[in-house]
Amino acid sequence: MERKTIASPACAPTPPFFAQAVKVGPMIFVSGQLSRDRDGTIIGRGDMQAQTRQVIANIAAILAEAGAELRHVVKLTAFMTDMSLAPLAWAVRSEAFSGRPPASTGVEVSRLTHPDFLIEIEAIAVIDDA
Repeated sequence: MERKTIASPACAPTPPFFAQAVKVGPMIFVSGQLSRDRDGTIIGRGDMQAQTRQVIANIAAILAEAGAELRHVVKLTAFMTDMSLAPLAWAVRSEAFSGRPPASTGVEVSRLTHPDFLIEIEAIAVIDDA
């Protein structure tokens, strides 16, 4: 099966030691996304909902580069620095995945790569439009 590295110009570039996503056959594995715009600026400092919206927008942009959409997401893993804010993230996620919720895991972590980040989400999608 062909393995293809995916990158979206709508997202901040990644370091050379990992890809934004990897597509293998109909499956797309999206690396953990943070609340950054294409220039790397942190979006939504202190605002879980704004950060979650940006993270989901980044995931959607990467999926689009792979020929997929949010509706193809089958699994999300969210890493949050404060689980008491999780309901705010879930509300945004519910908007993005209404009617077709993916399997999910939420994990509290002590810190992400910058102290202003509240959430990081990775995704697995399967293009199942046979």
